[in-house]
Amino acid sequence: MAVTQSSVSADQALSRLVAGNERFRLGENDFSGFALKAVTSRKGDQHPFATILGCSDSRVPPELVFDSGAGDLFVIRVAGNVFSPEVAASLQYAGAHLHTSLFVVLGHQDCGAVRASLKTRDTGEQHRSRIQLLVNNILPGLPPFDPELSGEAVLDHAVESNVHWTVRQILDTPEAKVRLAEGEMKIVGAIYELTTGHVRFLDT
Repeated sequence: MAVTQSSVSADQALSRLVAGNERFRLGENDFSGFALKAVTSRKGDQHPFATILGCSDSRVPPELVFDSGAGDLFVIRVAGNVFSPEVAASLQYAGAHLHTSLFVVLGHQDCGAVRASLKTRDTGEQHRSRIQLLVNNILPGLPPFDPELSGEAVLDHAVESNVHWTVRQILDTPEAKVRLAEGEMKIVGAIYELTTGHVRFLDT
């Protein structure tokens, strides 16, 4: 019987993402392969080897950042890579029906949602109603930062803190606890560096 991508272990999936990002960073990827696979994979079941919860930022398309083909990744995108009931449902679907073993929360440099959250926390600035709801989701994960840091350094730390916060919320779900106890899943955080194209995986 053929091995499907969904039977790839979490460690194998992580190695594939790391290798794909290195190809992307070095300009060695071939986007024509994505288009070809998109045509050939229109029929039949999907078997992604990893699930990515990323930000909606147009500069950070996970399929390209990880040099992956159509059908390789199950991608959930929402501003600020925040955790919500809808996101939880999508993650549960990925685990229960697609059987992906690796889940990655992918933040990125210069995240506008995190920047807006810092403005609310530090200056009291309020945003449009639904944007404020998203901001309020990020705020609990932002610790105090060294007042001597520059604004951009604070934002970098806040982006990383937000990724950790989302990972912790996922880990706290009943589904994640069961799968982790069974040794069938790994959840990791990562930061995409806009300036280099490198994805830095975090110790989460």
